[in-house]
Amino acid sequence: MDILARLNQLLQERGWTEYKLSKECGLAQSTIGNIFRRNTTPSIATLETICTGFGITMSQFFADADMVELTPDMKELFDCWVCLTPSQKTAAIQMLKAMNHDTQ
Repeated sequence: MDILARLNQLLQERGWTEYKLSKECGLAQSTIGNIFRRNTTPSIATLETICTGFGITMSQFFADADMVELTPDMKELFDCWVCLTPSQKTAAIQMLKAMNHDTQ
């Protein structure tokens, strides 16, 4: 994987500048700038900090494009979902489908 290409992709998807990324992840702007201008691969620790700034995990950073990023709301819903019994999951799906049908 081309790490710099992935970083650029994430910046473009969010409409962020290198400056915005530096503020979001708490790294010096010069650190972020050096990664791009010198075409260097960041250390694992730096990459992890950058991922935190993007709001993604390292796994999500290196995953194929098919991986869906969970928002905090989606994560909360998923965390609740895994604790449900099969019959509760069926009821929850029926409720969500009914709610979705009402909004259309």
